[in-house]
Amino acid sequence: MKRLFPFIIALAFVWGCSCPKAPVQTTFNNRDLKVDSDVMTPEVLWSFGRVGNVSVSPDGNTVLFTVSYTKIDEDRSYADIYTMPVKGGAFTQITQTPDNEFAVSWRPDGKKIAFLAAYSDDVQLWEMNPDGSALAQVTNVKGGVEGYHYAPGMKHLLYTQSVKLDQTVNDLYPDLPKADARIETDIMYRHWDHWHDFKYSHIFFTTYADGQAGSDAKDIMKGERFDSPLSPFGGMEQITWTPDGKNIAYTCKKLTGKAYAFSTNSDIYLYNIETEKTSNLTKGMPGYDMNPSFSADGKQLAWESMARNGYEADKIRLMVMDLATGEKTNYTKAFDQNVHNLQWTNDGSGIWFTSNIHATDEIYKLTFADGAIKRITEGIHDYTSVLEAGDKLVATRMSMQEPTEIYSVDPATGEGTNISKVNEPLQKQLTMGKVEKRWVKTTDNKEMLVWVIYPPHFDPNKKYPALLYCQGGPQSTVSQFWSLRWNFQMMAANDYIVVAPNRRGLPGFGQEWNEQISGDYGGQNMKDYLAAIDEVAKEPFVDEDKLGSVGASYGGFSVYWLAGNHHKRFKAFIAHCGMFNLDQMYSTTEEMFFVNWDMKGNYWDKGNKAAARSFSNSPHNFVQNWDTPILVIHGAKDFRIPYTQGMGAFNTAVMRDIPARFLYFPEENHFVLKPQNGILWQREFFNWLDKWLK
Repeated sequence: MKRLFPFIIALAFVWGCSCPKAPVQTTFNNRDLKVDSDVMTPEVLWSFGRVGNVSVSPDGNTVLFTVSYTKIDEDRSYADIYTMPVKGGAFTQITQTPDNEFAVSWRPDGKKIAFLAAYSDDVQLWEMNPDGSALAQVTNVKGGVEGYHYAPGMKHLLYTQSVKLDQTVNDLYPDLPKADARIETDIMYRHWDHWHDFKYSHIFFTTYADGQAGSDAKDIMKGERFDSPLSPFGGMEQITWTPDGKNIAYTCKKLTGKAYAFSTNSDIYLYNIETEKTSNLTKGMPGYDMNPSFSADGKQLAWESMARNGYEADKIRLMVMDLATGEKTNYTKAFDQNVHNLQWTNDGSGIWFTSNIHATDEIYKLTFADGAIKRITEGIHDYTSVLEAGDKLVATRMSMQEPTEIYSVDPATGEGTNISKVNEPLQKQLTMGKVEKRWVKTTDNKEMLVWVIYPPHFDPNKKYPALLYCQGGPQSTVSQFWSLRWNFQMMAANDYIVVAPNRRGLPGFGQEWNEQISGDYGGQNMKDYLAAIDEVAKEPFVDEDKLGSVGASYGGFSVYWLAGNHHKRFKAFIAHCGMFNLDQMYSTTEEMFFVNWDMKGNYWDKGNKAAARSFSNSPHNFVQNWDTPILVIHGAKDFRIPYTQGMGAFNTAVMRDIPARFLYFPEENHFVLKPQNGILWQREFFNWLDKWLK
């Protein structure tokens, strides 16, 4: 979608009064909600507060965070800013507006809290005192800003903004102002859930003094048709300042069109604000390189790195570069796990990070002195971030029994204490189902971890219908996650036994286990699914004649494949945004590296036996065997797996006289994000299962 005659629109800065009109003081929360039953409902699920934006003040004493609450009747959420002591105790709400403050952080000196909000027409950067007073607008950038970072010495500020560089049809033909069309000459014209808008996310830096950004902003990627951060999910963790405030390190994949679609080769670039020169710090490293983080003394750079180009599920390594010599060290050669959320220790002697091990996400520490990696925590939970605060760690944690909360962790013992307790009042009113870890023998004589989740008032003398949960990704773990859709407590609350296997192709069990699935769709991982449900179905409390299978994305593919190969095991299926016809999927998805790697090639190369095997396992090749009721769900804005995949599956079921239902969301993508749509999803989900399994 790149144009032959691009132009750059100028960014205008209009600087007005530093005393903005105060935002309206009205907000919403569910902290006093009283429920009628101790069993979860979709409405209760959407009433939990969602914790985010967690950071620790520079002096290590105060935690800053946001909580978002959903107002179901308005079909929206309200997010506000809170603080609390690192040692725990009551939290303080310091904003009460309907405008959803986000991207919340401490200013480097700790004297101000910064955040983004659309108090005016555009999203701008704002500051206030830690108690919420003295609100002041920092930027007034035409079109608004999307992200920001202060330079450590606070002499400069960087921010991201979308810049129009490509021409629309109306630009090409100005005499046709009402023409509504697109002209494309390359792929990657749409991504995830949006068509390319002829703009690119660029990084700007400007001076900063006395709480005001200057009017001298420079685009460090001027004229480049690339994005930083990476689309669609990259955030400001992909961009940072060097500790001396003289350089900006950023993640970027400097490719376009077809080359971009088939590659995962992102690099970390270093831009010097004095010389205006850019260098590639990871040149020659062909996989994903992202999330740069400098040691406090500025002598070393750590980042997350994948070795192979085109493979999005490659092992994520912890790399460290000596910036004086350029020497790169892989500290995870002998560590057969992925690394995430890198955080330097305050004294620079090591790095904290999180990693998945046997279906839980735990905190680890790398110590440079001996290169040793030590596991800090252990339990049935997922730690999703970690920060150092004095002699404690501040981390976010969730599980299948608890939404995200802020924990204080003792690094010596690994013991975690919930210090935020945002959802404690609601959780005390609910009974959660037991979560059990089992090891099941697979058909090739390996041990597979399977989560079994029981109804909240489980009676071992009763017989329950059971659900086989099929995970997406395909290489994303069935860990201790809490979800607004695929919530295992929600399923259990409807009196289902949930069987969630960590089948072949999932991380946390070594790279060999993780990689086995590529080129083997419909193979061993399907046998793993069946081994899990067959084993749990032997239990006297499971009704083996009332089994269902559900899943999304690759889990949806799994459901479609099992529908033609389950040999009468299941009585109901639900597939959300699943792959149905792999030939069509290959030709209509956007990130081509995914299908090209996992299919081991394309469908027209008849000499490629590995690819031919992959495409022969497409679920649409087995529809002659379909005999079981199926609910198909898909969003129109899902460009990863286009909604025609769901239509094809539903239409085929109807043409074969199989009971079927199609739940279609015109404004949703690969997920379901709007509250009332989410509640509708849950109602349809359980209405369908109850109809055929109860």
